[in-house]
Order: sequence, then structure tokens, then C-alpha cells
Amino acid sequence: MRGMDQNLTLERRDGLPDHLRVLLDALPRSGWEAHPNFNGMVQFWLQRHLMFRDVLGRLRTDSETFLDGNVDRVKHARETSRYAGFLLNELHAHHHIEDMHYFPALVGLDARLGEGFELLDADHQALDGHIHALAKTTNGFLHAVNQPGGRDAAGKLHTALTGFESFIDRHLTDEEDLVVPVILKYAPKL
Repeated sequence: MRGMDQNLTLERRDGLPDHLRVLLDALPRSGWEAHPNFNGMVQFWLQRHLMFRDVLGRLRTDSETFLDGNVDRVKHARETSRYAGFLLNELHAHHHIEDMHYFPALVGLDARLGEGFELLDADHQALDGHIHALAKTTNGFLHAVNQPGGRDAAGKLHTALTGFESFIDRHLTDEEDLVVPVILKYAPKL
């Protein structure tokens, strides 16, 4: 997003600005499921977001358990590899589908929200860097888990997971707050 206010970057913002919440104000979360346009696609999309949050939360809490010395190194490394690989691959694919299919179909439905879709696109670009950084940190831990520096690598991974969890939650919440009301109001054929 050219000329984007730096306070709106994924790493800095604490929610959507008021002018991008116009549909959310009219269609608050509390009424989404009862809305006649809340369909299987919306439910599936929200469930994917919940799954991302759950898997990331599991990775973080498993990391904490490892750091507390309450889990076998080999088992923890295997689980970390499996869940981190799944999470990062699924996030990448999910964002690709949104960028190529869903967002282009939604962006023109309400001109007031064009900047919001640009914001989400900027988030996806920023998240690509965060995804690669988390993959690198995860791989560093997996290579070091049975080495003398394994505990330090585990601490770095925990820090990376905690930061990533914050970025992902901010992005997913803002994406939901922008996209779901558009779908509910305009009922596009996706």
C-alpha cells in the first residue's frame, strides 16, 4: 500500500481504523451467525482462522512445556516440525487463495473499504516475511534440539512463536472484521 500510514502496519496497529469499520459497526460480530447471508463458506473461512489460532497456540504452549523440561526432546521436535510445517504451509496457501480469488471478488463491492483490502494485502506481504522468519527459527531449533545450545534455540523459538501469534491474531481479527460484514451485506457469489 503506497503511502500507508506506518501506524497501520501489521506490526503497529491495534485494530482497523474507524473509517474501515463502517460495515462492522452496522453488522457487529454478535449478529453474524444469525444473519441470513451467513453461509457455509463464511463459516468454513472463520473455522480456518480458528484453526490457525489453535495450532499456533498449541505450538507456543508446547514450547513452554519443553522449556519447563516436561517433555521428551525427540517427541517435542517431531511435534514441532509437524505442526509448524502444517501451520506455515496452510497459512501461505490460505493467503494465496484470498489474494487471488476472494479479495478481488470483494474489493469492489463497497468503495469505502478499498483501503482495507489494500491493508490486508500489505499484511499478507508482511506475513510472508514473518512466515519465513518463523520457519528459519523453527528449523534452527530442530537442528539444535539435541545439541548443547538446544535450550537457547527453544527460547528463541518461543519468542518467535509469541510474536508471530500476535501478528496473526491482529491480521485475522482485522480481516474478519472487514470481510465478513462485506459478505453479509452484499452476498457475493464466491
